[in-house]
Parts: sequence; C-alpha cells; structure tokens
Amino acid sequence: MSAQPYKIPVHDLDATKKRVHPRFVTGKYQNIRVVTMYLLLALFLILPWLKYDGRQAILFDFADQRFYIFGLTFLPQDFYFFAFFFIIAAFTLFMVTVYAGRVWCGYACPQTIWVHLYQHVEKWVIGDRNKRIKFDKAPMNAEKIAKRSLVYLIWFIFALITALTFVSYVVGTQDLYFAWHNVAGIPLPDWSGMTLVFIGIFTFATYVNAGYMREHMCTHICPYGRFQSVMFDKDTLIVSYDYNRGEPRGTRKKGTHPDNLGDCIDCTMCVQVCPTGIDIRDGLQVECIQCAACVDACNDVMDKVGYPRGLIRYTTERQLVENEDTKILSPRIFAYSLLLTVLFGVLIYTLNDRVPLEIDIRRDRNQLSSFNAQGQIENSYIVKITNKTQDNHKYSVKLEPQKGLSLQLRMKEVPLGPGESYDMPMSISGDPALIEQGQTPITLTVTSEDGTYTASKENLFTTQGQ
Repeated sequence: MSAQPYKIPVHDLDATKKRVHPRFVTGKYQNIRVVTMYLLLALFLILPWLKYDGRQAILFDFADQRFYIFGLTFLPQDFYFFAFFFIIAAFTLFMVTVYAGRVWCGYACPQTIWVHLYQHVEKWVIGDRNKRIKFDKAPMNAEKIAKRSLVYLIWFIFALITALTFVSYVVGTQDLYFAWHNVAGIPLPDWSGMTLVFIGIFTFATYVNAGYMREHMCTHICPYGRFQSVMFDKDTLIVSYDYNRGEPRGTRKKGTHPDNLGDCIDCTMCVQVCPTGIDIRDGLQVECIQCAACVDACNDVMDKVGYPRGLIRYTTERQLVENEDTKILSPRIFAYSLLLTVLFGVLIYTLNDRVPLEIDIRRDRNQLSSFNAQGQIENSYIVKITNKTQDNHKYSVKLEPQKGLSLQLRMKEVPLGPGESYDMPMSISGDPALIEQGQTPITLTVTSEDGTYTASKENLFTTQGQ
C-alpha cells in the first residue's frame, strides 16, 4: 500500500448541523475525563458551604463591596489582586494549550461538564444514542410528551441548583437558604429583587447553554476555539487520525485484513461518540474539543478486530507527519514557565507582604492652615481607617515625632468590625517658633490594640493660608 501525504485540513463551521446525540463510551481517557469533570462540579457545589473562622470561606459581597477568600478580606481598591490572578490563569491556559492543545475544553470547561450532565439525563430517561435519534423522529404522542417533560424538568432542577450555587457565592448561603419571612402565613425565602433576577438569569443561561446551545457554544461563541490554532505548533498534543495507517478505509470480515485496505474498518464509532458530531478522520477541526472519546472508541474497536491500538490517538504533527520525536521542551514552554514563575512569585510576595489595615489621609481643602486659640498653626485632616481583617479590632493613631508638632484627637481608639471603615477627624498643631515656614513632611501611624497590624501614611503640614 503506497503511502499518501498526510494533510490536516481545517473545516469551515456549519451552523446547520442536526442535533448531536453522542454515544457514551468508556475507556482510559473517558474515565479520567469523568473523574475530572465531576470533581470540579462537586467542588463548585461544595465551596459555598465551607466555613473559615466562622464566616463563609468564599464570599463576594458586592453589596457591601467586600470579598472574603479563606481569611483574606479584599476591598474594591484591592481589585488588582484579582486582575493579577486572571492574568496568571490566562498565561497558564496558554502554556497548557501550547503543550496539550484543548485539554481544558475536553476535561475541565464548565460548558463541557454541564453538557455532559444534560446529555446523560437524556440517556437515563430516553435511552442510548439510537433510541434518542429515533425518539426525535417519532411523532408526538403521550409517551414522548411525558419523557420530554421529565427531561426538561430534570434539566430545570439542575439549572436552578446551578443558579442558586452561583448566587450563594455573592449573597451567602445563610441569607440565601435560611432567611425566611411569612406572607399570609406562607413561608417564603427572604430574597431581594436583584437576587431573584440573578437566579432567573443564571437558571435560564444554564438551561439554554447545556440543553440547546451545547457544541454551538464551543464552535461559534467561545473565543478560545478560534485562537487556539494560532497557539498550536508541531509539538502540540492533538487528537489525530493516522491517515497513512488507516486509509483506504473499508469494511471487512472479522479476523481478516485485505491488502488493499488500511486499518480503519469504517465503523463510524469515532463519529458516533463525538460530542460535537465531527469526523476526526477529516483532520484537525475547530469543533474538536479534544475529549478523546474517539480515541477510546477506536481503541475498543481495534481490540475487537485484532489490530494495534492508536489508529486515533494523542500525538503531534511532528510525530505523525514528519516521523520525528516530539520536542517536549520547546522555547515557548520555557518562556511561559519563566513568566509564570515570576508572576506567581510576585503574587505570593505581595499577598504575604499585604497588611490587612489601610490608612488614607485627606486634608481640609477649604483652608490649608489657621491659628488656634493658643496661637499655634493648626492643620485639619481626616484619616480614613479600614479594617481589612475578619476580626474586630481597636485602632489608635499617633504622629511620628516631629519637632514643634503635636497631634490632637477626638477619640483615643477607633473600634472597627471586619471590613469596616471610619473617617476620623483630627488636627495637628505647630509652634511657629519651632517649625519651618512652608511645608513640613509628617507621618501618621495606625496600630491595632494588640500591635499585630500597623500602617503608616505620609502627608504635609503647611504654614500657608493662615
């Protein structure tokens, strides 16, 4: 059999494809995939219920503009931490894509997880692939209405649970599930209008995406599938069909291997198990989410007919086309690894160096300075103190020693609860005989009562405007 040149065509998107009913297959990669997907799903559902120091461990309280993550309290001015985290996540995804292709799409993407769950609901209620295809073509009758209604009901329940879980990260499980009020003797959840709106939005989005959009979300809407080809190189792992080994394809009797045919017996199992409905034998396509269902299905068929595994497999263009060893350690991998190491180091250092106490000083803009009753020059300030811990603390303010200057406070200590802020008015007086004319740098220091947290801020004391 003469070898033919291997080509990897990229097919155009087709929005007119019929509804995909994949056959569910078991195997090495599908076992890994199922464990990965449902562990992530379980983590998503469980995390809002975890407590840390008596508070919900992860809570994004947009109403009070406070975000709690395992003992750390973040305010809107700390948003750069989240931006930094998303930058790291993006570059991590890029590095994984360069090495392992669209493994995120096939094994961890929320869209893939929920679609897989919704398709399993159809299997539980209606049956396997052939039964679902026949069911769609069958005329409407009582049985079809009943089964469709059951499928839609289960979908809705899953969508509602998803929506409630999403909202619990913002509202909190305590307020979402355990706050009730009575209306005409009927107990109802004590939800605000915005809570109801977002529950409705998330329920609708989950239901439509997982129930109807499915593979169209991956191929037409998600940008990741569009730019992935730019990130691929000859050493990127992709799910590929070995064209030279498999062609020409054709059916044959079990246990035989005609000389004029390749190893592909044209059983179409790779097409039947594909969640996006493509034929991997046509080459690399943007619809492929690299779930490796076709790999497991083909290996199972190869075992049955007595041929070697790997007709469809994870491989690279360099290995498949050029028959060369894959270069695992490429310059791009090194570059991404170095960049991520630096970014992680900066993030860890910044978080470790972060003092959960913030101080801001504002001067009285109406009058720069004035003389008080004792004949001293006085400057007025407002010191904003923010407790960024998750405990109650009392804070005191002091002026770092400065010749001729003294601090006047209305209160010695400021008690603040978790995430609370307080604008504390104060003034600084200066003896005209001991201070220089013009502007003098000053430093105010705020300290917690136990001395654990300290923060300082500089400003200016001025003799102008009196």
